[in-house]
Order: sequence, then C-alpha cells, then structure tokens
Amino acid sequence: MENEKTELPIGDHEESHLLSPFTFGRGFKLSHRVVLAPVTRCRALNNVPQEAHTIFYFQRATQGGFLISEAVAVSPQGIGFPNSPGIYTEEQVEAWRRVVDAVHEKGAIFFCQLWHVGRASHGVYQPEGKLPISSTSQPVPAPWSILMPDGPSGPYSTPRALETHEIPDIVDQFRSAARNAMRAGFDGIEIHSAHGYLIDQFLKDGINDRNDQYGGSVANRCRFALEILSAIADEVGSDRLAIRLSPIIDHLGAEDSNPIDLAQFLVDQLNRKFNPGLAYLHVTEPRFTRHGLKGDVETEKAERNVCSLMREGFKGPFMSSGGFVQETGEAALRSGKADLIAFGRLFISNPDLPARFVGEARLTKYDRSKFYTSDQVVGYTDYPCMTSPRQALFPSFSSEINGQ
Repeated sequence: MENEKTELPIGDHEESHLLSPFTFGRGFKLSHRVVLAPVTRCRALNNVPQEAHTIFYFQRATQGGFLISEAVAVSPQGIGFPNSPGIYTEEQVEAWRRVVDAVHEKGAIFFCQLWHVGRASHGVYQPEGKLPISSTSQPVPAPWSILMPDGPSGPYSTPRALETHEIPDIVDQFRSAARNAMRAGFDGIEIHSAHGYLIDQFLKDGINDRNDQYGGSVANRCRFALEILSAIADEVGSDRLAIRLSPIIDHLGAEDSNPIDLAQFLVDQLNRKFNPGLAYLHVTEPRFTRHGLKGDVETEKAERNVCSLMREGFKGPFMSSGGFVQETGEAALRSGKADLIAFGRLFISNPDLPARFVGEARLTKYDRSKFYTSDQVVGYTDYPCMTSPRQALFPSFSSEINGQ
C-alpha cells in the first residue's frame, strides 16, 4: 500500500458539525467526527485477523479520522462468534500490527475494542468444550440465539458462574490484552461493557444474581468494570482508555430494574477515579431495544433520558452510536448531546462515508445477509466508493466533489 493520505475538504463545510475538527484523549486531533463504530463481522479465520482486515480498515481510514476496531477477545474463553478475532497470542498481535500500520498510513487514529462475551457463547467455541463463564449460571434467554460455526443459529449454552477468586484472573486477561494491543500499535483501548456481554452481565441486575462483593448493590455490580478500567489505565494511561456502556439496552437479556441509578453511579465513578479523565465515554442510543421496537413511546422517552443524564454528568468527550444517519448525527452534535458520532452499518457499505457526507452523496445500502459470513471479500471489502478503483483507496475527494 502506498504511503498516501486521504484529506477531506473540511474547510469548505464549516457549517457541518460532523465535518468539524475535534481533539480528545492524549491530544488526538481529528479532522471530522464521523467515527467507525465497532462492527463484528466474522472474517478472522481461526480467530486471527487476515489481509481482508487490513483492506477493510484501510479503506475506511482518512487523515484525521477515528476508527474503533471490531470487538477483540481477551482470551479463548471470550469467543462467542465464528471467526471473530482475539489478541491473546503472538500471531494475533502480529496480524493486528499489519492492520494498524495500514490505518496509520492514512493518518487515522485507531482504538482497539476489547471484550469477553461471557455467557453469550457456546461450548463449541470454548476451550475443551467447557461451559462459558458469567456472573450467573442462568443462560441467555429465548428468543435470543447464537450463530453456530456451520451457519444456523441455536440456543446459548448454560454458563458457569465465576467463583469470586477467579475474577482477578479475568481482570488480568483484559490487562494483558490491552498490553498486546499497544504492542500492536493501537492508539488506545475501548472496553466493551455493553450489549449483554460479560461486563454488562455483571452490571445489570436482570442478569447478575450474585451474593458476593460483585453482586447485589449498584456499587458491587459495577466493581468488575471499574477494576478492569483501573488495571488498563495503569497499563496505557486513562487518556488512551474509553468505555462503551448501554444501561438501557436489553440485548441478550441485559435488563436492569433501575437503569438511571446504574448510569449515574457509573458516570460518577468514571469522573472520580481517573485523572486525567478517560479519552471518551461511548453510549449506545436506545433505538433498537425490544421496548422501542414495540413502539412504546413513553418507555423509549424514559430510556433516552438516561443517555441525556449520562451526557450531562460525564466530564469528558461523549460518543453516541445506534442507528444514526447524517441528519440525526448532525442534530445530536448541534444540540450538544454528543461530541462524536459512531456509524456502523452505513460505514460498512460506504467505505468513504465521511466523503459522502461532505458531498451529501447517495449512500450504498448495506446487505444484512452478508454481515456474518467468513467470505474475505463479499459484503466486506467489495462495497464501492464514489470514485475509480485507484481512488477507492486514495480518493481525491476535493476534486471529485467540486467536479474538477
């Protein structure tokens, strides 16, 4: 890949907040606020990033852009999707280094999102076919189902509740994975503490039924997440560290009886415990909760209020994601509800999404049926840019948009 950078003509679009500069964390300077959200897409054969990953992220990088990796498992136990990547072996670290180097060639900032799926797994993905681990021994409820290696979906395995003395080992897995991510060259770390995966399984009282110091009260249920953050802050610095939360998202049965108290406690602790503060707080908007899909207006209004309270309370940069399009992203930034907007599905099908926003160009529709396949091209690196094949990697956005 040639050492050539993509620069967007942001100066011509000063009225757009999405296309305005922003600085966050350890002096990371962005030329726009269109962030690539973490999108798990099952292309890491044998849990190792491939050349396709290098192409995918390279295509979506711009000078001064910000990318967050797909969720990366901190250990073999943390796998819950076919061919999803990890960062716990040297082979994985080296593979990620090639991806990171390509992104940096384009002048973009790249954070690694770390996760552990916890009970959202199956014995087929676990070492020696053992039970997945969780805060609880209760499985993910129906109608949720897990994607199996051979294609069809099936029920989740019944998990094993972690013993209290085992939890520090999981914290160390996150610490080690963060260290590996930095060795691979990532600029920072985002901790996936949302959407019903392991950390969220500790946070939500609809899942966490423990009676030790990691269960019961809000403070106890947040202990695991805060211990992981503290461990990684010691490794990389809090200004290279972020967290993704979804207090009001019920994905995989992750419900809480008092999401407002949970959200406010977490924000208060994030403000108190980290100096300098975290690079940013990433919160998923409640656009696709099961309540919202049912059209429960009052419930959805209350859920959105939780996001507003988190924004008002957090003393640092705030990122929102969850079904945004250009118009709603602009509105969120203009109203002060967010500083950064992360786009997932639209960024998959539009590798040059920031440039399309500059020119208000038509967007390519994504194909959901190609999201979770292991094909190294189809539905992953074959979505077109607005320009010629060469310009697809190094688009001359300014001349293209101005018709020169």
